[in-house]
Amino acid sequence: MSVAECLPAERIDPSGIDPAAFRLAMRELAGGVSVVTTGRGALRTGLTATSVTSLSAEPPALLVCINRSSSVLQVLREHQAFAVNILKAGHEDVADRFAGRSGAYGAARYGDAEWTELTTGMPVLADALAAFDCRVEAILDWHSHAVVIGRIEALAVTGGDGALVYWRGGYRGVAP
Repeated sequence: MSVAECLPAERIDPSGIDPAAFRLAMRELAGGVSVVTTGRGALRTGLTATSVTSLSAEPPALLVCINRSSSVLQVLREHQAFAVNILKAGHEDVADRFAGRSGAYGAARYGDAEWTELTTGMPVLADALAAFDCRVEAILDWHSHAVVIGRIEALAVTGGDGALVYWRGGYRGVAP
């Protein structure tokens, strides 16, 4: 049985859903805050994302959604690799820089935080709760966004006192 057979048509017809109402409703979904990084040297760039999820454990893979108008997506396509850095409570400044709130772009977003590399050479935040170093397996264009599937080549876990989440338009620290 398909989804269309299970739900009334008015529930699955996207033409009647106001984008502003959709965004407002999605603010109720708390999400872990990550920074997706890609590029090397002066061409390093990245963005803040809450649309990151585990795709599979065998093989280990992640799924990341990136707006197709983002300049980061072009760099990611060129390098065919990226890192996902899960931010901890206290990383609000890093999240803001990579979200573009500070006015910094490209390599300037890396600021004074400590960065390292794992297997692919993509920048990894040294004190992230966890970092996943990925090679691109597929990029699917889906309306306004690209769904990026990355196979995890290496990972690092530092743990910490709590995670950074985004809920109702603001950051919150979640204690263990």
